[in-house]
Amino acid sequence: MARLLYTLAAVALLPWAALHLLWRARRQPEYLRHWAERFGFFGAAGGRDPARPTIWLHAVSVGETRAAQPLLAALRERHPAHRILFTHMTPTGRATSEALFGDSVERIYLPYDTPWAMRGFLHHYRPEFGLIMETELWPNLIAACRRAGVPLWLVNARLSARSARRYAKFPALTREALQGLAAIGAQTADDATRLEALGARRVTVTGNVKFDIEAPAAQLELGRELRARCGNRPVWLAASTREGEEALILAAWKKARQKVMQSGIPLRDGAGGTALLVIVPRHPQRFEEVARLVTGHGFALQRRSENAAIEATTDVLLGDSMGEMFAFYAAADVAFIGGSLLDFGSQNLIEAAACGTPILIGPSTRNFAEAARESVACGAALSIRDADDLVAQVRALLADDQGRRRMAGAGRAFAARHRGAAARTLELLSPAGC
Repeated sequence: MARLLYTLAAVALLPWAALHLLWRARRQPEYLRHWAERFGFFGAAGGRDPARPTIWLHAVSVGETRAAQPLLAALRERHPAHRILFTHMTPTGRATSEALFGDSVERIYLPYDTPWAMRGFLHHYRPEFGLIMETELWPNLIAACRRAGVPLWLVNARLSARSARRYAKFPALTREALQGLAAIGAQTADDATRLEALGARRVTVTGNVKFDIEAPAAQLELGRELRARCGNRPVWLAASTREGEEALILAAWKKARQKVMQSGIPLRDGAGGTALLVIVPRHPQRFEEVARLVTGHGFALQRRSENAAIEATTDVLLGDSMGEMFAFYAAADVAFIGGSLLDFGSQNLIEAAACGTPILIGPSTRNFAEAARESVACGAALSIRDADDLVAQVRALLADDQGRRRMAGAGRAFAARHRGAAARTLELLSPAGC
């Protein structure tokens, strides 16, 4: 009965979903592409290939797609004859898949969660088994997989206390979905406890596969090139920033500069020239908005897309590119992790740690709660309270070469200590022969 009510609600919302796609397309035209896939129509493309069984991975957006890299590599090693199908929910996730994997995988949008669309998806592609990255519980999808005999795992699973409370409002539906999974690989013991409290069975703590992602050599080389373009200026990075955060950061940075100018002492942090702020928004559709914010605060702006040397008069470099986050971390002396200054739960801090970039992180860390706690405890990261505190900590670190070296070493050791989640996830699949 719970799933029937859920299905009726999902069907009633389909017209709204279509309107939502049109609305989002006003800022991001990619939402209009591959429209039919979202409603369960795939045409003649793809489909079952008897000669090449299909492994299916569902990765909603950018973070989940990037996290799938080490797991995909391990699956390819174990199943070299299989083809890989990625499903996504957002254009940025799909674009990330294209950038990372090119034509070596197939990709589509996962349909909206109606019974007929999910049955059609499974009938068309006939996956041998499926993996859902992180936490995406689609009751009709899980039920369709169970009926079709397609084992489905939830891997790299995380569940914040806030999300657990939301799922707990629908106990019967959540329990049925969780118990329909073959097994669950949770990132942390806290995640496992919350999942089990909601009714999940066969939960194993496998760790976070994001720790297994290694910085590509080409990205590190690009980082050195970007740094060389900055001359001898210190560089601090605001990485994966979210709505509202850039304005706070820019206002605090401007206030600090004005105070220093009023004192008659040039704003110089570290041994180089005036520090350069690099801002990389989390969502590409916000590049223009952030560019206007930068110039509106009176800062001289350059764009990464210009691919030019950084002028001495440039105050802010806008990272308006895709797939270069490792390079930005490699080029920076200090990195603030976006999504943590306001209540977004934080973006991924693990890549910065792996690059040996000293980390500053705000108070909102629920998406990476354990990683944030451990990184602060081991000296790889520092907590900041607000934007003014962020700027103060940035300036202190840029003037402290020895402190930055200590944090860099702690970050690399922290990342190395937690590797191995991809291998543990494959062990979770082994009893089923997958």
